Amino acid sequence: MRMDKLLANSGYGTRKEVKKLLKTGVVKVDGEVVKDAKVHVDPEVEEVTVHDDIVEYREFIYLMMHKPPGLLSATEDNRQETVVDILQEEDKIFAPFPVGRLDKDTEGLLILTNDGQLAHQLLSPKKHVPKTYYATIDGEVTEEDVIAFKEGVTLDDGYETLPASLEILSSGESSEIEITIMEGKFHQVKRMFQAVGKSVTYLKRLSMGKLVLDETLELGEYRELTDEELEMLQQNN
Repeated sequence: MRMDKLLANSGYGTRKEVKKLLKTGVVKVDGEVVKDAKVHVDPEVEEVTVHDDIVEYREFIYLMMHKPPGLLSATEDNRQETVVDILQEEDKIFAPFPVGRLDKDTEGLLILTNDGQLAHQLLSPKKHVPKTYYATIDGEVTEEDVIAFKEGVTLDDGYETLPASLEILSSGESSEIEITIMEGKFHQVKRMFQAVGKSVTYLKRLSMGKLVLDETLELGEYRELTDEELEMLQQNN
């Protein structure tokens, strides 16, 4: 791994700041001063120090974001702002990506990480990781809908969904519900309600697996997962 990436990932600043740090001669590898940002090091084998303090390298980053509406669940886009665009530079350095997608107008829990293996396991159709959403619905949601969702509904492209758990919080011309699905098809919750003749007017993801959105996070805010939360995610695998 390049020296500048190692130091940036270990909290010593941006790549630009790290290059300035290297020029001062305070960085050593096995006791030898290194000033070149392009030098490759193996933190598992070689001892890297800054001001004679051993660098504790970390490979992965795990973030929980309260995704606001209006952002794409992508790493980059030429025309529109993405969830990665609002990260701090010290977190962008890890090159995290969103685990799955929330639609542009959907808000709520979004996990960002650079741990490809964990992301794959959370998104694998074979794992059936449950995802719970709160939604407001244009139309009266009934017990018939609850039964239909429990049996699985047929989407507009002919796909039959897995059974989903639908809980009616309030019902009327506008209804409030919570729904838990075990898969993640494109626009799935919206398309499931379309299948029963209703439309979603607001959608927010509350949880993924055992991980629940931290409601103290304002829209657009994020934080690192705690060890306990990371364990919860890994237990889904």
